[in-house]
Amino acid sequence: MGDHDPFERLGAAAAERAAAGLARRLRPRGPDTAPGAVDLAGNDYLGFARHPAVTGAAAAAARRWGAGATGSRLVSGDTLLHRELEEELADFYGAEAALVFSSGYTANLGLVTAVADGSAALVCDRGNHASLIDAARLAKAAGAQVLLFDHGDGGAARAALADCGREHRTLLSDTVFSVDGDLSDVAGLARACAENGAALLLDDAHGLGVVGEGGTGALSAAGLRGAPGVAAAATLSKALGAQGGAVLGPRTLIRHLVETARTFVFDTGLAPPAAGAALAALRLLRGDPRRPRRLRETARRLSAELRAAGLAATVPDAAVVSVLAGSREEAVSWAGRCRAAGVEVGCFRPPSVPDGRARLRLTARADLTGEQVDRALEAVVAARPRGAPAAGPVGGLR
Repeated sequence: MGDHDPFERLGAAAAERAAAGLARRLRPRGPDTAPGAVDLAGNDYLGFARHPAVTGAAAAAARRWGAGATGSRLVSGDTLLHRELEEELADFYGAEAALVFSSGYTANLGLVTAVADGSAALVCDRGNHASLIDAARLAKAAGAQVLLFDHGDGGAARAALADCGREHRTLLSDTVFSVDGDLSDVAGLARACAENGAALLLDDAHGLGVVGEGGTGALSAAGLRGAPGVAAAATLSKALGAQGGAVLGPRTLIRHLVETARTFVFDTGLAPPAAGAALAALRLLRGDPRRPRRLRETARRLSAELRAAGLAATVPDAAVVSVLAGSREEAVSWAGRCRAAGVEVGCFRPPSVPDGRARLRLTARADLTGEQVDRALEAVVAARPRGAPAAGPVGGLR
């Protein structure tokens, strides 16, 4: 064998990323939150991830069904617990049926690639989550036409659907976009699809458990609960505090996914402890439908007070508040100073956002106390960089 290391180029690429301020590092956390610390970085919107009923259900499911699913759902990984979770998810969301995947990412990949064959056209919002973008890329490789429209531009979406020239048309969009937390015009997108005989596939990862009456999701909030021609993917790892994903829609679609979605057919099923935890969290949500409202109130308070302090913060439609930093370096240092003050915040920079649009991403939680919100606001404002843009009309922020 020669002395050439084929992986040497990866080290050089890592050095380039570090020089550009794009290095990423794992930071393992301990099992308990540090005393006085406030987490505004994770997606445990309703505070269910550590709820005794949820963790207890996970432990009980592990004892009864095992730690892992043992195989794909079509071989040995399907249990009565999975079926129970799917039935309750569908009922809660107002869909005919549901299908649980091992993650929200695999749910989106499986849904889009199973629906979009070589005769299909996909019309996609440029701001969609990476899972929808990757799904569209896979569909394009299989012959599907992919058309992009500017983020939130419903007129451009309608025009693309009308002009695409393919028999089968599908519009792909997030409901709540993960970076700025803005809610798409779901009703308008549905009308555009209906006018053009197209299907509407939505990623409601940040909407389920957050928007809609009692957290029933973005379709419910738009008055489209159970509407024909519409389906949604969601995650069990955000508002429900567990792990996994699901597709919710008509029975014909769910049957098609069971038989053709590669990320379902060839993937090990969702682990029973995660299924048990998600089911317990869903039941907690149904028992306390005011939690999503408290969550949204906290998000609005964070936004209002950050803007009052002169920062360029988004006005949230759901739980996410985005605060423009100015540069990738300032975003990283700002997040680090917040962490040192005991407040964890998200830090988004390229390629997650366009160059020059780096920002902090704060996620509200329904279980935060007023004192914790006060402490978080104080830390974020005190740690602001000198170059942080001021509040006001800022491109990309509302």
